[in-house]
Amino acid sequence: MTFAKLLHQVGGMGRFQIINVALLSIPVLLMASHNLLQNFTAAIPEHHCKIHINANNTRYLNATLHLNSQDLLQVAIPMDGNQQPEKCRRFVTAQWYFLDPNATESNGTQLDTEPCIEGWTYDRSVYTSTIITEWDLVCNLRKLQQVAQSIYMAGVLVGALLLGGLSDRFGRKAMLIWSLLQMAVMGTCTAFSPNYILYCVFRFLSGMALSGFGLIVEWIPTQYRTITIAITGFAYTMGQILLAGVAYSIPDWRWLQLTVSLPFFIFLIYSWYEPLPGFLPCSKVKLTYTSFHRTSSLGSKEAQGWDSSRDCGL
Repeated sequence: MTFAKLLHQVGGMGRFQIINVALLSIPVLLMASHNLLQNFTAAIPEHHCKIHINANNTRYLNATLHLNSQDLLQVAIPMDGNQQPEKCRRFVTAQWYFLDPNATESNGTQLDTEPCIEGWTYDRSVYTSTIITEWDLVCNLRKLQQVAQSIYMAGVLVGALLLGGLSDRFGRKAMLIWSLLQMAVMGTCTAFSPNYILYCVFRFLSGMALSGFGLIVEWIPTQYRTITIAITGFAYTMGQILLAGVAYSIPDWRWLQLTVSLPFFIFLIYSWYEPLPGFLPCSKVKLTYTSFHRTSSLGSKEAQGWDSSRDCGL
């Protein structure tokens, strides 16, 4: 007797299946958050070199005490083609004649620029902290932003290749619990990453855990699986929408990472009460039979006509 026929025999789609789908759809909300999280935790705010005033003229040096930030920016940072401050260069010598119409224009030598050897100043009006501002992943290191996301997606790929076979061997519930635990622990560790390398390692391991959520359709009769997958897709879409609001409320990347990771510990707790799926060897069929009776009882329908000894030769 196939698993689909057994599901039909214990009542098909019932209250148990509805509760099962509802509880397992909640983690999907935050799965979407982890997939898109770097749009916020690795956002690149406006930035420019730290201003360094190297004035040979005491008159101008004293004037810096009375200049606002925009004036200092004008004399210390060159402008790009859009008349915005350069992000990766600064003047070697402050160009005071930009502010003083009576000053003598600098010659070509004095217009020399240099890299941001003292670091960068970031606009923190939108994001108080991101991995970009914390580890200065700008200019020559800007490509590391996309590298981190690529490493995460590589983890998703590796997880998809590994967890499918492991779930067939150890059961869907075991892989579900493991995936929730791995997502919770690795997501939390990511929030406490002391450097970029460990951040990428934890993100890779978080990505691996995304492929262990196959249990959501295991107990659903075949004719209802399409709508179940649609509900899961809706939950994923809602997760993307909610992430934008959460990120707006939490502009610090570490706290945002924690916010979307810690709930997986809660999901882990109630996942223990999920029944075992039917794709088990006959050595464990009695435990599966107990799960069917739990399903039947919760769905208010009676399981009938299944003889474990007959169907598995016990």
